[in-house]
Amino acid sequence: MPIYLWTGKDRSGKKQKGEIEADNLPLARQMVVKKGVTIQNIKVKPKDLLEFLPAIGGGIKDKDKVIFVRQFATMIDAGLPLVQCLDILQDQQENDNFKRVIRQIQKSVEEGSTLSDAIKNHPKVFDNLFHNLVAAGEVGGILDVILNRLAQYIEKMANLKRKVKGALTYPAIVVSIAVIVVAVILIFVIPVFTKLFTDAGVKLPVMTVIVMNLSDFVKHYIHWIIIGFGLLMYGFHRVRKTPKGRHLFDKMFLRAPVFGILLRKIAVARFTRTLGTMLSSGVPILDGLEVVAATAGNAVVEQAIRNARLAISEGRSVAEPLAETNVFPTMVTQMIAVGEATGALDTMLGKIADFYDEEVDTAVGSLTSLLEPLLILFLGVTIGFLLVAMYMPIFQLADVVSR
Repeated sequence: MPIYLWTGKDRSGKKQKGEIEADNLPLARQMVVKKGVTIQNIKVKPKDLLEFLPAIGGGIKDKDKVIFVRQFATMIDAGLPLVQCLDILQDQQENDNFKRVIRQIQKSVEEGSTLSDAIKNHPKVFDNLFHNLVAAGEVGGILDVILNRLAQYIEKMANLKRKVKGALTYPAIVVSIAVIVVAVILIFVIPVFTKLFTDAGVKLPVMTVIVMNLSDFVKHYIHWIIIGFGLLMYGFHRVRKTPKGRHLFDKMFLRAPVFGILLRKIAVARFTRTLGTMLSSGVPILDGLEVVAATAGNAVVEQAIRNARLAISEGRSVAEPLAETNVFPTMVTQMIAVGEATGALDTMLGKIADFYDEEVDTAVGSLTSLLEPLLILFLGVTIGFLLVAMYMPIFQLADVVSR
């Protein structure tokens, strides 16, 4: 179905513009006029290259989703029909990819689909959690409340993600720069010294010989080193995609010193935040655990949640099987047990999530504080070794000349 771009004026004389999907031009004109707009110009929207190359078109950010969900909730609360809400939202959406998704959801709803089913057709944009909560909101007649909870949830998780990225970005940049600097020294600087020492005919220290041989190796095989590193990363990615490989690496990551503690706290924060949001929205606990397991982000944590879900389906409490997995800290399982006993499990999960959000903040700060001196030490030792190795023969030559 073609899309038409239109410009015109509303009843107050204010300029308006937008786009509308219709079978033909006359129908498009009629639909725009129904909005109370006097049309000045209307034409078929030209094909967007990004429709054929979606990977280049830019992703849909969490910020876009939060704005969309909050505005959607406000309109639903004001009593606007779903189709009209979606029409307004897609008109004012600046992200072309997201605009296209909203338009497709609107079309599905117009054809008789429920909102949750229409959203389910776009799993790359709206995950299982989003779909399940919207479905619960439709059944319970509290869609506006659910959408507001979703907006809060997306904001919290985006904040958590931003903290982790911030912790990893600094060391990644420093290590990358260090590798580039060392490579430049080995490929371009060391060969100059090598020629100088060879012409001088002096006996070289072991450190200097090692650095010269390393420089010669890197200079002649740099392309193979790059290819080998690329193949290694590709192999890691492929193995990581297999169930056994993913479980093995995720287990190693959780057991890693310092970094593993951070990952475990992130997993707990995500688990409690997601499950708490679903329970407070009226989703049954077994359905909630199924969604939480699928969005855990770590194979070990996912398996632990699935094992606990199986035990709960057999009549056991929530806290006991979670404690038996040895993935969740004792404090977490004890607080969950208290939440079960008092009938306020969703509230307790929210408190645990807030606590572990702060714990992630602390862990990120500790990780950064620990990495900074280690990175400085790494740079100092690496660059210092190269400089000392190259200047030792120069000092020897100076002693020979002075004699």
